[in-house]
Amino acid sequence: MDTTWFKEQLQQSRKELLQHQSSHDRTERQDELSNYDNHPADNGTELFEREKDEALFNHAEKALHDIEDALEKIDNGTYGICEKTGEAIPEERLRAYPEARTVASIKQTGVPSDRPAEEDVLGGFENYNHDEDERETEFDGEDAYQQVARFNDTSLEYEEETGDTDLYGANGVESFEGFLSTGIDGYHGPDSVHVEQNEHYQAYRQRNQ
Repeated sequence: MDTTWFKEQLQQSRKELLQHQSSHDRTERQDELSNYDNHPADNGTELFEREKDEALFNHAEKALHDIEDALEKIDNGTYGICEKTGEAIPEERLRAYPEARTVASIKQTGVPSDRPAEEDVLGGFENYNHDEDERETEFDGEDAYQQVARFNDTSLEYEEETGDTDLYGANGVESFEGFLSTGIDGYHGPDSVHVEQNEHYQAYRQRNQ
């Protein structure tokens, strides 16, 4: 197989990647001395852009490594040989992907086969209910549900009496606060206090007669 065309393609791809890396180095963002005046959304956008640039840079680094490896194989006469089986890689595959290391039928490795831990609880709490097992004493799924559900039975009313217990004082304040008031400018002496002739005042007078 004549490798001249493949070598030219690989060298062109390497040139473009090196130019891209050089441009990335020249336009790399500079850190600010302080983020105090930045909006959190701006900081989030900046972080996203940095992570995207880093991912693209890492991808380009790997692509450059594969190209260098393919060029080395061309020089030593091993280009186009599958690293796993030793078979010849079809020319159609090499033309589509000159950096190919294996034949297309080779299963890619490195893909995790374990399942997410969240799938363990998708069946519901009953999968973790050990109440029927007398030997089991752990805090199981049903216990967790019961612990949370008990808050639905809690009254929102605070029943303990504090302070005065008249019509106004039951809220935990002094009874005279129900009928004494000041103007918009607040308290500035006894003359600024007004007595409101309301039910709280009447109840206060009856209790203190």
